[in-house]
Formats: sequence, C-alpha cells, structure tokens
Amino acid sequence: MKTYEEINAKIEAKTAVVMTAEEIIDYVDRKGLDQAAREVDVVTTATFGPMCSSGCFLNFGHAMPRIRITEAWIDDVAAYGGVAAVDVYLGATQLRKNDPANTYYPGEFRFGGGHAMEKLVAGEELELFALSYGTDDYPLREIRTRFSIKDLNQAIMVNPRNCYQNYNVAINGSDKPVYSYLGLLKPRMENLGYSSAGQLSPLLNDPHYRTIGVGTRVWLAGAQGHVYAEGTQHASACLRGDNGVPMEGAGTLALTGDMKRMRKEFVRGVSLPGYGVSLSLGVGVPIPILDVDMLRQTCVRDRDIYAPVIDYSRDYQYKTGKVVCRLSYEQLKSGEVTIEGKKVMTGSLSSYAKAREIAWLLKEEISRGEFLVSRPLAPLPPNQSCGGLAARETTR
Repeated sequence: MKTYEEINAKIEAKTAVVMTAEEIIDYVDRKGLDQAAREVDVVTTATFGPMCSSGCFLNFGHAMPRIRITEAWIDDVAAYGGVAAVDVYLGATQLRKNDPANTYYPGEFRFGGGHAMEKLVAGEELELFALSYGTDDYPLREIRTRFSIKDLNQAIMVNPRNCYQNYNVAINGSDKPVYSYLGLLKPRMENLGYSSAGQLSPLLNDPHYRTIGVGTRVWLAGAQGHVYAEGTQHASACLRGDNGVPMEGAGTLALTGDMKRMRKEFVRGVSLPGYGVSLSLGVGVPIPILDVDMLRQTCVRDRDIYAPVIDYSRDYQYKTGKVVCRLSYEQLKSGEVTIEGKKVMTGSLSSYAKAREIAWLLKEEISRGEFLVSRPLAPLPPNQSCGGLAARETTR
C-alpha cells in the first residue's frame, strides 16, 4: 500500500500522520483497519527498563607522552582495555573495584558501570585511572585524571542485547526470599516481577520483524541510533500465539548510538540488591505502516500478549522448562493476579509511563520532520534458536 520513500516524503513535508502504539488501538476501533491503514503513516513504539547487556566505547585521545591503556578504571569501575591505545569499553553490569558484592548477602551494589554511564550522559565529571606496561612508542605507564563527556572524542553506546521481545515473569515458590534481576521475590509466591512495556514494546508490535531489522533507525535515549545486528540470544523460533506474538523471550536487538546526544533521564544506573548493577534505558522504534497487515500487528493489546511465569527458586536456574502458568500483560499490570488459588502482588521493573513518554517524543520528532523511517539493510533471523553452554572436560 505504501513505500518507505512515500512515507519519508510525507515526513519531510511535515504531513505524515503519526500515532503512538496506544493511540492506534482506539483509532482503528473507530475507523476500521482499511481506512486507518490509508490514513496513518507511522506508529511509534517504546520501552524503558533495565537492559543489562549494554555498554559504551570511549575514546580519550592521546596524552603527552602517549599511553597504550591496558587496564583502566572509571570512577573505580573496571573498563576493558583490549582494543586500541586510548579506547576502552565500559559495561553496564561491571561492579566498582572492591565492591563486596554478595559477600555479605544480600549485597547492596550501590555503584557500577550503569551508574558511571548515567553520570557521563548527565555531563558530570568522572575519574580515569589507567595503567600500561609501556612501549617505545607509548612510554607512559600510568595516568590519573578527570574528564566529562565533553572531553571525549567519541562516546558511543554499543549494546549487544536490548529490547527483549517478551520475557519471563519471575515468581518464588520456595520458603526463602530470592534476589533476582527482576527484583526481590518473596517466599511462597507472595509477589512476582516482570519487565516489559507490553502493548507499547517495539518487537511486540512487529512480531515477525517486517520493518525492524539491521539498519533500522531507532530513538536511543534521545539520540538517533540504529540496530547494528540481531541481539545476542535472539531466539525467534519460539512459542507464539495465534496472533503471531511470542509467548516467551524471542527476539532481541543490538543497538548503538551517540551518547553525546542522549538525554540523562533516559540513561539511569540501577542497583538490584542481592543481584548486581544494571542500566535502565529508553528506546523508541517507529513502525512504518506499509499495509493493512502491518497496521493490524501494531494494534496488539496487553490482553493479547502472554508471558510465562517461571519459578526462580529452582526452575529458572536449572532450566527445567516448567512454566507455572501464563499471564497477559493486562493481568500483570492490574497489580494483583491469582495463581493456584493464591492472590499474588505484581510489580514491574520497567516503566510504562516512561515508555509512553518516549513514544510521544518520537511521534513529535517524526511530525516535525526530524526523524525518518529506514528500510532494514538485512532482516533479523526469523527462525533461530538459542543454545546453551555445555560443561565439557578440558584437556589441561
């Protein structure tokens, strides 16, 4: 019905009709699929929540004399130096040096890579301490200095796995508390934790990856970034409902963008007691409405999206495959569900309010002609499974 070129021409002319993934549901109910597909050009989707597989490449430029960094700490958080002389990679889940972690269980995990990234985007100063073994052309062996994002040549967020298409709901069937990446799980199924924007989430609005693929332009914490690859653990060969929507983890995205253009409120360090540190990140993805079927997919509702409830006291750790039950996001967002005759409180680590804000911000950028949609350079793998790590005897 429409092409990317036609939609972008309307965006550049500021005549494109853009709606969020919330707005489009009621609009289609009123207008019908066929008429709405003719009228609407883009639907904006979004999510905001912890995305552990995130990090950034930082380039400091050369000191005088030069140093070839082999070990580095940023605000006492170790950064990887096994790249070029003054490039490092800072990971979101790296702990601060000498953090007691879970030595005194449950640990507090007050500061880590995600918090350092938050400070960086906020324009605050951080400390760099770097070491080297020294070479003829890079003689400096140690440097300690302070810097902000303005001092860096590049600060590029490079995230191997973001935007899980769907995900587990965590519950605890044991008699002891479980501290997980989905929050504190109280004993005897007293509460559960989940993390998804549901009907606003990008890959749930494009379940078969028709418009989201390698090269897709995305809104990454306020910057215009893009999908550079399938995300790690991309597992599109999954259980799906009759509507094609995954009923388990499924697809993921590898994202990159310029941190110098990001907004601090959408890059937030996270401390998860008893588990570790992470980074909460805001992502928005525009979906071009190419035809009626594409519009139909963006009308998915929370009541039509189901996630598996997994017992994180044993079944998750030992990959038993057991599912307690499946719940819709409408049920999860209600605050209380009933499982096996027991009332269970629900809680989300993702922020639906933030996701809604991102979808609106992206809508406004497109409406102003500032954000074009992009045809994928390559599709995401449509039927890929995800393997595990086998414990094999070593030869040494």
